[in-house]
Amino acid sequence: MSFVIAAPDLVATAASDLASIGSAIDAANAAAGATTTELLAAGADEVSAAVAALFGAHAQGYQALSAHAMAFHDQFVRALNLGAASYAGAEAANASPLQTLEQDALGVINAPTEALLGRPLIGDGANSTTPGVPGGPGGLLFGNGGAGFNGTSPGVSGTKGGNAGLIGNGGPGGAGDAAASGDGGRGGLLYGNGGANDPGLAAGNGGNGGGGGNGAMLIGLGGTGGAGGASGTGTNGHGGNGGTGGNAIVIGIGGTGGAGGGGPGTPGNPGAGGSGGLLGQHGATGPPG
Repeated sequence: MSFVIAAPDLVATAASDLASIGSAIDAANAAAGATTTELLAAGADEVSAAVAALFGAHAQGYQALSAHAMAFHDQFVRALNLGAASYAGAEAANASPLQTLEQDALGVINAPTEALLGRPLIGDGANSTTPGVPGGPGGLLFGNGGAGFNGTSPGVSGTKGGNAGLIGNGGPGGAGDAAASGDGGRGGLLYGNGGANDPGLAAGNGGNGGGGGNGAMLIGLGGTGGAGGASGTGTNGHGGNGGTGGNAIVIGIGGTGGAGGGGPGTPGNPGAGGSGGLLGQHGATGPPG
């Protein structure tokens, strides 16, 4: 049994389907029973009576066999349901210890670097929930940067996304209100993409989109610049400028610049594309506002 693989949800679905089939067959047998087990003779002669009795006996025999078959069918369906419940219970019992073991193992691995550098070795950075605080950095070896804080209050800027470590993607920068959005985080030193950026939000003057994060030092794409926020009501406002796309370093494509903000006022300027790596191409300029 150590090599048996079962999907409890599929077993439960099969049991439900079999129960529906059994109900349909049982209903058909019940409907046919009244018209087949008590046949009237075609005539008053002995031959007609004997033929009617013969077919009636066959029908009664079929109904008896059908009853035994339905009893076996019901037992089989119950066994499937019990099996599905047993497998589901075993999975639930095994899941909690495995999750605890994984968390404990990561805790042991990350403890030295967190104590010395305040940063885990493996794991994603935390998303920022505080104004002015950037997203947390990813693990030194592997992990993505956390997202920057979204400045939804008037005049509160979005914060920068967290940087990745050796391998991982930079976190997205937070959106800003009339102030600028935060830049995306840098991709990992070895591999990873720069963080994209949320757009600036609409206001009297739309917020500028944040710049996309730079790609990894070796292989990675520059992050896309954030779109500028739309200007508010009236024609005196100015749409926010699109953010600059992130740069690729060695192998990769520069990020696309963000779109300029629109609205009834002066449209914002599109963001410039990021520089391509030594083996790559320059990112495209964003669309105009």
